[in-house]
Amino acid sequence: MKKTLITLLIIVLLGVLGFAIYKKAFLTKEPKSTAKKEQEEKISKEELEKYKGYLFEKYYEDALKTVKKMTLEEKVGQVFLVRYDVNALEEEKNYFPGGYILFAKDFENHTKESMKEELDSAQSISKYPLLIAVDEEGGTVTRVSRYEEFREEKFASPQEIYNTGGYDLLSKIETEKARLLLSLGINTNLAPVADVSTNEEDFIYSRSFGKDAEETATYIKNMVGYSNSNNINSCLKHFPGYGNNVDTHTGIAIDDRPYENFVENDFLPFKAGIDAGVPSILVSHNVVNAMDSEKPASLSDKVINELRTTLGFSGVVITDDLAMDAVKSYVEEGTAPVLALQAGNDMIITSDFTTMYNQVLDAVKNGTLSEDILNEAVARITAWKYKSHLY
Repeated sequence: MKKTLITLLIIVLLGVLGFAIYKKAFLTKEPKSTAKKEQEEKISKEELEKYKGYLFEKYYEDALKTVKKMTLEEKVGQVFLVRYDVNALEEEKNYFPGGYILFAKDFENHTKESMKEELDSAQSISKYPLLIAVDEEGGTVTRVSRYEEFREEKFASPQEIYNTGGYDLLSKIETEKARLLLSLGINTNLAPVADVSTNEEDFIYSRSFGKDAEETATYIKNMVGYSNSNNINSCLKHFPGYGNNVDTHTGIAIDDRPYENFVENDFLPFKAGIDAGVPSILVSHNVVNAMDSEKPASLSDKVINELRTTLGFSGVVITDDLAMDAVKSYVEEGTAPVLALQAGNDMIITSDFTTMYNQVLDAVKNGTLSEDILNEAVARITAWKYKSHLY
């Protein structure tokens, strides 16, 4: 009996010892792994310090955690706002676009319901949430409301709306516009136009507010406020100001106006929009001799420095479409997207996505483009997406 008890005791002790060894070897690994993972994901105070005072300041911690998990290929894709093509979505998801820009033809033969379903599908197949953008300015530039399926009549231009009913009517119409776009799955309207133009002969006049710089500044402040209060992203364009220049979709626009003209006039509406919290600003392809006579504004670090430093903008800077003739004729083939990022842009609008994607990817791999520059752009874009509740 005594011998049996001793044997049982030995068995129990061996079992306890074995379990202790097993626990130490295996069961305690998970907490260590979790702790290590948390340490890797933690963003230091030093990393966050540089974003103090930035527009999306409180969203950078989450943004930086997300960016740290991205591969190089994913980060490259995020800096592109791509010309939308429903037939290319499956292929392009492997390039991880930051978002899409839709044009009028993309809404043809659609209802509100079918458009919403299509854009929801685009979001669902993307690894990262997409900025979905349109140019729904009103007047001569409408992508959605020109179709009766979406609105009985297209939105009038802001200039016409204001002349009819002032800011009360503008607020009402912009609220309706925001609700329409959001109901379709569109989260970004590439408007309003912040260019100052009082001459009806100017190319940009019909799209502008049609009044002097101070009145245009008040208008821009209000328009940004309407967008922010309706939870849709706005985008001021076309920095540093079109003035009386020609259409850069079809050729080079050379701006010979003195620098003082921009400081005293063109910059005022952009500054008003920045102070009102506009999340993004689009840069034109005009060659502005007073700032940089060698490059289009969209590829010029000097012009973008005016936006960042002189005007204090810390939001997302977006190029106009880099496939436009005004760019093609000014730079070597294949260099435009890399030059745009080096100049300080965050997002590149393109209708030639995969080509430009590979140009940027190759540039980072061969050291032509610093990965730090890429990381900075992607962090700002991702913080914007967190601010927009896309994550």
